[in-house]
This record gives sequence, structure tokens and C-alpha cells, in this order.
Amino acid sequence: MTFNEMLRVSFKSDDTEEWLDVHFTRPVGLFFALGWMRLNVHPNVVTIISIFLGVAAGVMFYHTDLFHNIMGVVLLMLANFCDSTDGQMARLTGKKTLLGRVLDGFAGDLWFVAIYLAIALRLTIMPMPGTDIPWGYLVWMLIVLAGIFCHAPQAALADYYRQIHLWMLKGKAGSELDNSVQQRQIYESVPADLPFFQRWLAKAFHSNYANYCLGQERQTPWFQRLHAALMERYGDVERVPAELREEFLNGSRPLMKYTNLLTFNTRAICLYVACLTNEPWLYPVFEIVVLTCLHVYMHKQHEGLCHDIYNKYFPQQQQE
Repeated sequence: MTFNEMLRVSFKSDDTEEWLDVHFTRPVGLFFALGWMRLNVHPNVVTIISIFLGVAAGVMFYHTDLFHNIMGVVLLMLANFCDSTDGQMARLTGKKTLLGRVLDGFAGDLWFVAIYLAIALRLTIMPMPGTDIPWGYLVWMLIVLAGIFCHAPQAALADYYRQIHLWMLKGKAGSELDNSVQQRQIYESVPADLPFFQRWLAKAFHSNYANYCLGQERQTPWFQRLHAALMERYGDVERVPAELREEFLNGSRPLMKYTNLLTFNTRAICLYVACLTNEPWLYPVFEIVVLTCLHVYMHKQHEGLCHDIYNKYFPQQQQE
């Protein structure tokens, strides 16, 4: 198999891959993936390496001088290459696991926790734009709003919509669409005879993941109704008529560009510009204003799509 053929295999789908990833991140990631695979390194190990690189990038962004900020850019790019690499390795080798998926999301969370903390500490003693008044404690309100109330739900919903799209496009095997009920059942079925730490770790893992899935489900009431109706009538996504699936995909496909904008690349470019120009406040403001508008629009469009398809194919249930 040639490099380009392996690159195509390592993509999730043409619909869900971002232009910058297709032409830059994925090829570089595959180059590293082939090296790790020759060394028989597990994808989860690469994910753990990305955590150290991403957190180190956050430490670099605390500093105001250009050298440290360039180092931060380089380290975060390397972390992102590792993030791409572990997914490509998992798809090429078949070593896709729930632990790997959750660990992958956890890694990205740790990167940005470190980055948000670095920006907050950096801004604390810096003056607000156009004034001589330092940000002080006000910056923590800005960071909490950007990180917890904007970034987290945006990234979770964008990931969910991509998994829904892949579920309709490739079926269950080609998607990582999970639900909170299933994860809660796994949590409750963890064997009681496991060693204490192993049992605690398994229960904490599935409990947190169940809560993550529940958060996604609460943001998408119309998709939940559509999904329940589809499963009740057809039992499996592979049995859903091709006409219905294609209609959904035609409506979902234009929204994939918004899911991509709400993931890593757009945030990273804004972060690089903000830190390299020593105006780090631009990043959380961009998060709060621009990305929130994209989030609201994407959510409205996707829920409208699910509403329309539900009403068209399940009119009797709508009347009930």
C-alpha cells in the first residue's frame, strides 16, 4: 500500500476532515504513525506523549517574550501531530478502543487547561487594552467563561455532530457514537471482585464518560427523538433506508465545516496570533464572541434538520 493510499485509509471520512488536516496535519501525522508502528508503540502511548507536549506549550505561553511563545507554538503543533498520529494508528491497526477515544479527548482538555491558566496568569499583571488598569482578578472571570461555558460545550457538540454524521454515513462500525445509558450500564456492571484501584479507575472512567455523553444528549433533544424513532423502527442504522440516510447526510454535510471550525485548528491559529503579538486577551474574547456565534448557528441548523426529518418520516409519532 502506498503512502497516499494509507493516508486515505487513515481519514475518518472526506466529509469530516478539515482542509488543513488533509493537506498538512494528517500527512505529517501518518509519517510519525508509520515510525511508531514499526516500533510497535500503542496509540495510547502516543496520546500520553501529546499530553506532556501540550501542557509544556501552555507553560511557554505564560511568558511574554517571543522566544518562549514560538516554543509554545512548536510544542502545541507537535502535540497536535501526536493527536493526529494516535487516531491514524488506531484506524490503520484496528486498535480503536473506548479508552483511547476518551484519553484522546482528555489529552486535549489538559492542553487547554494549561493554556487557559497560562493566559490568565499572564494577563493578571498586564493592562487592559487602551488603559493603564491591570486585568487583575477580572481575567479569571473571562477565562472561566471562555474555557468552561464556551469551549467545553462547543467542542463536545462539534465532536458529537461529527460522530452522528459518521454513524449515518458508515454505520456503527465507522462511528464512535455512544450514549449515556449504555455507559451507565457498563459502569454498574464493573466486577466487584476487581482489585480496589482497578475497580475504582474503571468506575470513574465510565462514570465520567457517561456524564460527557449525557451532556451531548441534553444539547440535542431533536436528534435524540430521531435516533430513538430510528432504533425503534429499524433496530440498527444499517437497516435505515438509504433515502433517509442520504437526506440526513445532505443536510448534515454543510455543517461539518462548522464542527471543524469549533475544534482545534481555528482555536490554535487564534491562540498563536494572540500570544505572538502579546495580546493574549484576544484568544478568550474570540472564543466567547466568534466561536459562540458559530456554536449557536450550528446547533440551530442541526436541530432543525433532525426536526424536519423526524416530522417527515415519523409523522404519526409527532402527532402523539
